Amino acid sequence: MTYAIAIPVQPSLPILGSDLRFPIRRVFCVGRNYAEHAREMGSVVDTGTPMFFSKPADAVVSDGADVPYPQATSDLHHEVEMVVALGAGGRDLSPEQGAALVWGYGVGLDLTRRDLQAQVKAKSHPWDVAKGFDHSAPVSALRPAGEAAPGPDTELRLHVNGELRQHGRLGDMVHGVPQIIAALSTLFELKAGDLIFTGTPAGVAALHRGDRFHAELTGVAELDGRIV
Repeated sequence: MTYAIAIPVQPSLPILGSDLRFPIRRVFCVGRNYAEHAREMGSVVDTGTPMFFSKPADAVVSDGADVPYPQATSDLHHEVEMVVALGAGGRDLSPEQGAALVWGYGVGLDLTRRDLQAQVKAKSHPWDVAKGFDHSAPVSALRPAGEAAPGPDTELRLHVNGELRQHGRLGDMVHGVPQIIAALSTLFELKAGDLIFTGTPAGVAALHRGDRFHAELTGVAELDGRIV
């Protein structure tokens, strides 16, 4: 088959301990999945149904590359999150079936243009411009699920310029990974290559040009990067 333009580069992530790479299909995100973060944002958690939004696959920043400070904002915020990579798909899944789709885990930042988010929220508009911009999803190398078993006591941490900004436990999530995948599969047909950002603990704050960050999902994945 011949195409009219050059084929876009396939976004992908490195895999720990391997020369292979994980191709990215879609990027789903869960909002308000930690009660303390929801409270700091003046929101209430819906314990019945996860809230979803998405980012384009080419928003992922991989391999520790520098993250350009985005245009159209003066209030860029960090949100550290566990990232789940799916190795298979399906629709209308049970939580048990959803859990079986997990291929691996990583840690990432859901970068947010907070000033734009406040503007669109005030107008009841979608969050796309605040969440789905270029370079808005730095993600670590992935660790295969067979080598990692994140549990309730696994911690998420984010340091900026050596200062601890965010710290939480996976056990603090309102919706667990199997429940997230099951709920998402009622809205979309999930497929291999999908990534899911699973929500952020409290402590979100601004990032500035020159800031260096270190994100960690303890015992599973780490991510270092710089805002430029």
